Amino acid sequence: MNPHYSSVARRARHCCEYCHAPEVIFNFPFEVEHVIPVTRGGLEHDSNLALSCRSCNLRKSDHIEVFDTESESSVPLFHPRRNLWAEHFGVDIDTGTIVGRTPTGRATIEKLRMNAPTQLMARRHWMKLGLFP
Repeated sequence: MNPHYSSVARRARHCCEYCHAPEVIFNFPFEVEHVIPVTRGGLEHDSNLALSCRSCNLRKSDHIEVFDTESESSVPLFHPRRNLWAEHFGVDIDTGTIVGRTPTGRATIEKLRMNAPTQLMARRHWMKLGLFP
């Protein structure tokens, strides 16, 4: 397990810092990932580490910018240490859909496939259990 897991998970309240999936519902710990990948100059420092579910971490990969189709421009991927989740994302309580409020929010949702059918189905279950949002 990553030596930073305990402090990063505690800071994230054991939720994915991208899609807000609750770690408690999974049968394994979430991953500590580099917000800015080491291959792109990111540091092994607390300010560059985030808790991520496997789905978000795999889809994020080493990306730091993504394309927003609405504004037709390249925008920064959501950065959990610099950005506030509520400024970039909202949740439709009826459907469980995560809604982008900004170009960064919209493009991050698309890149990480936060509203894939399996994600929505799981999120609706989490909502019934009171684990999301």
